[in-house]
Amino acid sequence: MASNKSDLHGKAPDSSPVALLLIDVINDLDFPGNEHLVKNAVPMARRIAALKQRARALNIPVVYVNDNFGKWRSDFRKLVRHCLTDDVPGCEVVQLLAPDGDDYFVLKPKHSGFFSTTLDTLLEHLQVETVILAGMAANVCILFTANDAFMRDFNIVVPRDCVASATPEQNRYALQHLEKVLHADTRLSSRIDLKKLKRNSPHIHSARRR
Repeated sequence: MASNKSDLHGKAPDSSPVALLLIDVINDLDFPGNEHLVKNAVPMARRIAALKQRARALNIPVVYVNDNFGKWRSDFRKLVRHCLTDDVPGCEVVQLLAPDGDDYFVLKPKHSGFFSTTLDTLLEHLQVETVILAGMAANVCILFTANDAFMRDFNIVVPRDCVASATPEQNRYALQHLEKVLHADTRLSSRIDLKKLKRNSPHIHSARRR
């Protein structure tokens, strides 16, 4: 029987040199000392939502890379429902960034999106060379994921207005590290030319995979 590969994925792209990774945006944000993060997460989510809309228009895959919060029986859809229907501080963020049916998702047990997950395999399947990281927190899960992406020769983009941390100081530290050590592009999301990014992918990652 003849098969159509796209039938397995619906409208999700089968390949793209660029992928948008949304880190821990499905999050109830219900923890002590959450005030600053909650305050900054909503405007961050609005900018991520706009970036996601632009990415989807160019057939750039969107991958939700989300913590399992120490619950090894975690179900991603159940977590989304919890954040949307229960009275939690992160409800508005999840309303803005609720996944679409053809988005990808990966559950992670630790800080890095690559540690003990299928993310590397998924990005290889999609033939991704450049990863755009957005979400929370910049100084923890964004930074750990970016470190692992750097060691895998991905080109890294972290729009500075699409990440948030518990304090402004932590956010500044993370962005400085991303720029100076990992050579990440941290320009504002509105200044990212996604068409150009797709067209000018460095081909470093794909060359390593051959």
